[in-house]
Formats: sequence, structure tokens, C-alpha cells
Amino acid sequence: MSMMTLRAETEVGGRVLSIETGKIAKQAHGSALVRYGETVVLCTVVSAAPREGIDFFPLTVDYREKMYAAGKFPGGFFKREGRPTQKEILTMRLIDRPIRPLFPSGYMDEVQIQCMVLSADQENDPDILAMNGASACLMNSTIPFEGPTAAVRVGRVNGEFVLNPTVAQREKAELELVLAGHKDAVNMIEVGANELPEDVVAEAIRFGHEAIKSICNTINELAAKVGATKDWTPPETKTALKDKVRQMAEKGLRDAKRTVKKKERETAVKALYDHVMDTLSPKDAVNPEFERKNIYHALQELEEKVVRETILKEGIRPDGRGMEDIRPITSEVSYLPRTHGSAIFSRGETQALVVLTLGTTRDEQVVDDLLEEYSKKFMLHYNFPPFSVGEVRRIGSPGRREIGHGALAERALQAVLPTPEKFPYTIRLVSDILESNGSSSMASVCGGTLALMDGGVPIRHPVAGISIGLVEENGKTVLLTDILGEEDHFGDMDFKVAGTQFGVTAVQLDLKTRGISHELIAKALERARVARLQILKEMLSVIREPRPAISPYAPCLLTLRIDPEKIGKVIGPGGAGIRKIQALTSTEIDINDDGTVTISGIGREGGEKAREMIEMITQGAKLGALYTGRVISIKDFGAFIEISPGQDGLCHISELALDYVAKVTDVCQIGDELTVKVIAIDEHGRVKLSRKAVLREEMGLTGGPEGEGGTGGDERGEHGHGGQRGGDRGRRRGGPPREGAGVGGPRGNRGGDRRRGPMMNDR
Repeated sequence: MSMMTLRAETEVGGRVLSIETGKIAKQAHGSALVRYGETVVLCTVVSAAPREGIDFFPLTVDYREKMYAAGKFPGGFFKREGRPTQKEILTMRLIDRPIRPLFPSGYMDEVQIQCMVLSADQENDPDILAMNGASACLMNSTIPFEGPTAAVRVGRVNGEFVLNPTVAQREKAELELVLAGHKDAVNMIEVGANELPEDVVAEAIRFGHEAIKSICNTINELAAKVGATKDWTPPETKTALKDKVRQMAEKGLRDAKRTVKKKERETAVKALYDHVMDTLSPKDAVNPEFERKNIYHALQELEEKVVRETILKEGIRPDGRGMEDIRPITSEVSYLPRTHGSAIFSRGETQALVVLTLGTTRDEQVVDDLLEEYSKKFMLHYNFPPFSVGEVRRIGSPGRREIGHGALAERALQAVLPTPEKFPYTIRLVSDILESNGSSSMASVCGGTLALMDGGVPIRHPVAGISIGLVEENGKTVLLTDILGEEDHFGDMDFKVAGTQFGVTAVQLDLKTRGISHELIAKALERARVARLQILKEMLSVIREPRPAISPYAPCLLTLRIDPEKIGKVIGPGGAGIRKIQALTSTEIDINDDGTVTISGIGREGGEKAREMIEMITQGAKLGALYTGRVISIKDFGAFIEISPGQDGLCHISELALDYVAKVTDVCQIGDELTVKVIAIDEHGRVKLSRKAVLREEMGLTGGPEGEGGTGGDERGEHGHGGQRGGDRGRRRGGPPREGAGVGGPRGNRGGDRRRGPMMNDR
């Protein structure tokens, strides 16, 4: 059987975007193979008759990145792709959001879209290709999709907008915008930015929309070649039921919707629902005129109509606020005693508890996907328990919505975090929503800022977020600041904007209408900016700046740089060296290939000691520095003290104490710890130590005592100092002749046996 391939292509960002169908996946109801560079994504769609009794549109979107696409094996024990990664889940949401509003009202057929990455060139992210491919496969099918939609990514590198930036360009970009829409307007926005002004963000959206129009033309061109017929017939409208419901419930709903408190309002609305349903379809009726589920849907339509008309015609919101009013805000920091930082942020009936945990490099999240494996130092996890909205639901792992909200809040705060060089901690924020009535993701941003500041994280600027809603009908448009849950449910837009006083850090736009104009986008961004500044003032009244120090319960983290060629010296044979340092200092030590050493432990003392030991190994002992070491060998003439792994020095008997010492063992034994000072280092790196100098400094004494003599030489010929002169000084002080005398010989003119090693002249 011959296979005919149909293809259409266009140029996007200097590369060819090709969409084809007809060669593979021919039993799907629609398919599209999208190529961009050497990245290839297959998208398919299949539909089925609606399930009996279904009352919603069951659209399912699945996106998977096959590891073979990048020539990689899946990580872990099971060498097979398993549950979707966070990147895959977020991409599923990106695909779903722009296409869902473009299915006709009343369409209830099962629709399943699957997108699979077949080839990844490590330069072009396949998520944008999947968004375009999903639209194309719908257009190539008989499914009544009112598209096409298209998508692009816009970056801003060195002040210039870049269309579909490569992975390398994205690392340098100060803006990353994922934009979707159709030829008439934009209908989905995701933004991550480094405090960019609103007008720059708006201009980036306008720039990206021009490319979207071109891609839509290409998808239409391919669909025309396929020639699929859209033959769906809308279901018959049941006007008799709607009329009865309106007569019975409209006035009651208008009154109930003026109840300010959410729970009281919900109770009043539920009572009205129950009354209408029981009247039109009693529970004990055998053959009622109307089915209860149909009555319920008619009531929902009426409730939506009442809410929208009350806002548009009367200018009244469900809780009585003005269109630009923000609900009352209260905040509290240090709410939890043993966490590293915590905050409660409440805005009206939405409340988030956000908790900070600081960790080490070992706590970083390793991400293994189609790109090169990397680690994340900042994570924000969002949880939405059912009690937050007074419901009973199955409790399980986070859903797509929770993962998406967490990613949005994470992106909003990422831009203001300190660099790893300034603050090397791994940072985790957890936002638990304790109460919800609209825009809990933006409450997570505000609470996250407060928790970071409470934990002493030196963020660049505080970040706040707000959601702007929209009700648009018959040419009249109303923007709503700080939307409620029902304004989101019955309204046309949820436009979340987060940022600092200086600019935008994150945006997420969800639309239920066909699109939003560029003029309305600019107005919404400005409305959000004004509200954001007001919220920031409220937040800063609780804590004005990051605390000067981190929590005492957080690990102490120190970093230093060493010569990469000396990494092996620190690690030691089979890791023995680094294990010994960790054991002696109760720390954990990580060394990167570039020579960056991270030391972590509870309390600063152990970290400082570990740093000294590593510096000793890589740089040697420092003249005049103090070290606490362990006695490893005792001779008649002094004690050898290990001041770091692999580095020892001699503390001569005359340097062990302030007074005369007859025997070394009168002062120390093998295994004892002594604090000593480096008083000399010879040209061969041999170290002379003094405990006497430390004791004198502790007593506030200065200068050397008269008659302080040389250390003499050891039996290995490693140290010979002063000799006869030191002995003479000792005798002048009235001590025995051996005090300060050179051990190497009666005249003190050499250190030990000349055959065993060189001398070291104390002059």
C-alpha cells in the first residue's frame, strides 16, 4: 500500500518548521509529525462517543519525552520510562490550555491527544513543537476544533527579542515567554523574567504573535490538503427547563450572590439549588418531567449568567468589593519555631503557609531528561489539601494543577534569589494552602517571599503576585483585581502577574474566551502593577528585609576554591583523606571539578576547622596561624603534632609550656589535642610549632622570654635550631643546660645526623 505524505512548512526564527501527515500513525483520527532542526515530535488525536451521563468535555492530553530521542537510557533501576516528569506534566498543561476553549459548547465526545518526542537535537525544546503539533492533528481530523492555534517561545538576549531561542540562548536570556494563540488574538501566556518592565513584556507578546499568525497559516495549509470534514451537530437546547429554572431561581440567586462571606454565600446558593431540584424532580418521583442532573446544569448556567450580569450591569462583585479593590491582607513570619523560615500570608479567604528549608549541595534535585543532566538548587512545592475548600476528596500525589501552580510560584521567585557564590545553600519552599478562595498560587509567591526573608536568604527584592480577572460580553469589558474563586469559575480570564517594585518576574494567562487583545493585555499588566505595589507595602510592614543570619537549626555552609590539580590530594587514596576530615569535624564536604569546595555541618566551628584543614592540605601551613592538632609522635626533644591530614610539625620541648618542661610526656600524650602556632617554616616546607606562643597570647603577654633557645634537631634531621646559643641562653636564665640546647650535638652546630637530612638555620 502506498503511503502519501502531505507536508507544509514555514520559517520560524531562522529555521524551518515542517509539519507533515499521512506516513505514520495512520489509524489515529488525526496526526502531525513536526520537525524543527533535528527535533521531531509526533502528535496524534483520537475521539470516541461520549460516556453515558457525562456532563463535561473529557479532553485528555499526554506528552512524553522518549529517552531514546536523545540517545539516552532512562535513569534509575528500571530502564523504561515510567511516570511523567515535571517537565512533561507542565508541557501537557501548555498543550491543553490554548486548545480547550476552542471546542464548541456542548461537545462531550472523548478526545485524547498524545504527543511523543522521537528525536531531540539538544538545541530546540520539543514542547513548542508539541503545542503546534496538537493543533495540527486536531485540524487534520473530523473533530470540531475551532482553530488552529500555534505557539512560539520568545527570549530576550542582550536587549533583543529572539524567536524560539536555543537552549544556549535561553541560559543567557532575561526573558522567557511561551505564547499561544490564533490569527486573531493571544489566548495563553507563560512568562519568566528578570524584573522586566510591563511594556517590555507586552512588546514581547506582540512580537511573538506575529510568528503565531504565520504558523497558523501553515497548519491551515496542511489541513486543506488533508480535507477532513467537521460534521459535528450541536445538541438540542432544552429551553422549557431553562425557562422554568429561571422563573424559580433567578431572583433568589441575585439575592444570594450579594452575601459577602464565601461560606454563607455558598450555603444560600445550595439551599436554592436543593429547593428547585426537589420541586421540579422530587427524589421519590418515578418518572419525573426533568432529570435532576439536567436541572443542576440549568441552575449552573443561570448562576453564571447572574454573576456576570451583576458585575457588568450593576458593577457589583460577589463579595461587594470595587473592581480594583484588594481583599484585606494579613501576614506573619516565624510562625513555626523549628523550621529554617516560615510565613503565613492571608488575602481575604485565601491563606498559604509557606515553609523554608535550607540544605547543602547534596540536597539539590537532579534532573535527568532529554537535555544534559543538571541539578536544581531551588524548589517550590505547592500543596492543595481538600480541607482548604471545605471538601472531601481522595488524597493522593500532587496533580497537574498543583505542579503547575508550584512551577509558577517557583519561577516568580527564581529571579530574585542570590547567586550560589553568594548563598550556596539549596533552597526548598513548601506552600501548603490552608484556605482557598481565589489565586492561591499568588498567595504562595507572597508567602514565599516572607519565608525567604524570615530565613535570612538575601533575596534581591521582595516579590508579590496578584490575579486579574475579566468579564466580557456584548462589547462591554470589566477587569477585576484580586479575583475570587467564583469570579475565576464564571469569568473569562485568570491573568496572574508576579514581580517586584521594579518589574515583572512571572506571568500566567488562562482564557476561557477565544482570545485577548494586545490593548487589554497592557491594561491588565498595569492593573496588576498597581495592585502589586500595594501588596508589597503590606508585606514589608511585617518584615522589611532579610534577617542578617540564617536559623541556628539550618546547616552552616562554607565554600572555598582550591587548585583543581590538588583535589586528589584532599580526597586522598580511596577517599581516606576527605573521610578523615569529615569524621574529625562532623561535616560533609563536596568538591566540584572546578575546585569549588562546599563544607556543611550544624554549627560553624566544625566547618571552620574543616576549611583550615583543607587549606592546610592545598596551601600548606600559614606562618603565624593557630591550629588545633593531634599529637601523633613523642620524642625526647618534643612532640610531632598533626595539624591537618598529611601535615604535621614539631613542637620542641622548649615550646610546649611557659615553664621548664623536663619530659614531653609531662605535658602531652599521643592522641592529645593541642592548639599550637606556626612560628617557622623552612624552605623544604617543614613546620615549627609552638604551644608556648599560644599560651602567652592567651595571657596577654608579648615578646619572647629571655633565654628562649632553639629547638635543636630531631633524630630525622628535620629540625635543628639555635643549638649552643640557645643552651647558653638557658644557662643565663638559671635553667639546666639542656633547656634550649641543640639535641643534634654538644656544640649545637648541627641538627641531627647530617646523613639523615639538612639543617634549618633559625636566622
